[in-house]
Amino acid sequence: MRLKLVPSETSYDFFSRGALTGGFSVVMMAASVVLFLMMGLNFGIDFRGGTTFRTNADNEVVVADYRAALQPLGLGDTSIVVVSDPLKPENNVTQIRIEAQDAAVAAETTAAVLDALQGVDETLRFEAVESVGPKVSGELVQTAVLAVVAAIAAVLFYIWLRFEWQFALGAVAALVHDVVITIGAFSLLQIKFDLAIIAALLTIVGYSLNDTVVVFDRVRENLRKYKTRALTEVLNLSINETLSRTVMTSVTTLIALISLFVLGGDVIRGFVFAMILGVVIGTYSSVFVASAILNRLGVKRDWSKEAARKVSGQYADIDA
Repeated sequence: MRLKLVPSETSYDFFSRGALTGGFSVVMMAASVVLFLMMGLNFGIDFRGGTTFRTNADNEVVVADYRAALQPLGLGDTSIVVVSDPLKPENNVTQIRIEAQDAAVAAETTAAVLDALQGVDETLRFEAVESVGPKVSGELVQTAVLAVVAAIAAVLFYIWLRFEWQFALGAVAALVHDVVITIGAFSLLQIKFDLAIIAALLTIVGYSLNDTVVVFDRVRENLRKYKTRALTEVLNLSINETLSRTVMTSVTTLIALISLFVLGGDVIRGFVFAMILGVVIGTYSSVFVASAILNRLGVKRDWSKEAARKVSGQYADIDA
């Protein structure tokens, strides 16, 4: 007996409570913007500047001991990552990043960090010390924002070419919805926001778009098949037909992400949290945001006429 999270055939009316779901999305986005303006984001070292120490030691690295040794120094935000080298597995290398310090005490801080770590392992030595100033960090913030905006703009252009402008606006609205609410959650919880979270946001954009395009493909097929049905009926039918696939994809992805969140450790926990939130919100927006906007904007119903004149055979109505 196969596991079914959703029955094979469903007939849910996803637009019967459109005012409720639409209002919920608007309230969540507005709250996210307010939280961002009032509380801001807890930027990590990537966006605030700081110093990176690459260390090597003869003995095995114990991150907890390193962290305990650095804590009395009051260095602010500190990140300790064990770096593995497949070519030199015997090396015990770590990458330690601390918050930006005043230039006047930079050398003193470096010496203090070395002394503290050598108290844990006297064989430890610094292989490299690199600093990132506030100016470079500001440029990283601008580049990160441009990356997200460029991704959404590329999606708008692609969906416009692939479908119609109404579909493009619906897809982009869903993506903006997902990104804004995710950022709002990070503002509320004050989880560290660094370049890894930007990578997660871009991944969320791709995941949400994938769900939305699957639904939109089925909508376009059904618009050609049921030419006299109201658009709302066609949208409901299309969402119901793809619902099982949507739920199964989201659940299997969440199983892997939750495992990583629980077992993956602090280094990737922020990234995984953003992904979990993005998968849930992305699935919701594909059904209740993108389709609702398409329903409100309307769409033309005569794509098949030109295709039928140009292509013959059993696959004439399929747009690959």
